[in-house]
Amino acid sequence: MVKKIGILSGQENTFPQAFIDRVNSKGESGIVAEAVSIDKVVQGDPTEYAVIIDRISQDVPFYRAYLKNAALTGTAVINNPFWWSADEKFFNNCLATKLNVPVPKTVLLPSRDRPDDTNANSFRNLKMMDWDYIFNYIGFPAYMKPHAGGGWKNVYKIHDAEDLWKKYGETGQLVMLLQEEIIFDDYFRCYCLGGSEVRIMPYEPRNPHHLRYAATPTTTGEAYKKLMTTIRNYVIALNKALGYDFNTVEFAIRDGIPYAIDFCNPAPDADVNSVGQENFEWVVETAANMAIARAKAQQPGQDNLTWGTYVQNSARGRVFTPELETTDTEVAEQPKKEKKDKKEKKDKDGDKAPKDDKKSSKKAKKD
Repeated sequence: MVKKIGILSGQENTFPQAFIDRVNSKGESGIVAEAVSIDKVVQGDPTEYAVIIDRISQDVPFYRAYLKNAALTGTAVINNPFWWSADEKFFNNCLATKLNVPVPKTVLLPSRDRPDDTNANSFRNLKMMDWDYIFNYIGFPAYMKPHAGGGWKNVYKIHDAEDLWKKYGETGQLVMLLQEEIIFDDYFRCYCLGGSEVRIMPYEPRNPHHLRYAATPTTTGEAYKKLMTTIRNYVIALNKALGYDFNTVEFAIRDGIPYAIDFCNPAPDADVNSVGQENFEWVVETAANMAIARAKAQQPGQDNLTWGTYVQNSARGRVFTPELETTDTEVAEQPKKEKKDKKEKKDKDGDKAPKDDKKSSKKAKKD
């Protein structure tokens, strides 16, 4: 029996077909890859796919419902659609604190406007926020952004309390995060596939989109090797706990410490025109190998999803404890040359350039 690997994608152009071609080029007996094709979705009926790589359901609710039914009936969906629906960035940060992975100081803010179909009585449990405590805890400048979602939307740099009131008023019904600014020396974006395959990439978030991966780290030598090992261990720990098969994690390096800035990217950028040819080749090859392995392991009619250790422990009534890798592993390529005179600190807001800071500010923060 032939097992099909499908990819469900939207507006991206380079990764989906490259993935399909790579899987098929390997000539694995009984395994074929193709674009997912849907002409009907009937409750409880299985799909024709052993594995589906999901690259678009965050934008198309119909696809997310289709994938949940597919998962229930035996498809190995990458990433787990149930967890992806439940997850959001504030929880990510909360979980990181339990894993002892450094993250920026962060607080959750209620939406500025009431959600539809609510009134004052809906908020009887909500007191006036302790703004003095919040401002002292986070400090200024800070960054404010939605607690869920991404795509470089609704991210603000906040200079002081008055600036917060003004920009908070623009957020409507969005639940927001207020987060400490991290002034960083280096920045890295990391692919993690299959929970163990990691590629650490120097990244410059202030550059135009197609040049963000054209960066040279300032950290070198043994310090660089140790930093790469620490970052890899953090990447694996976060994805193991969250249960993502295909994700990216970003780190801002301040005083030698990697702070996890954004690690809820279950459909990360994989376009050759932005990530570059070498990174593209790695993610295509690694994704193809992962999908083939999952197709071979897939058991029809059973649960073939990946569940993170947080959910697994919770379901069994166990205490969630951090599990960090401790062994040395391969590190990212050494920078080709040192830039000894590069002393400027860089700036990152998180998911986008803040609305009032389109120019470089040399400061950073993100989710």
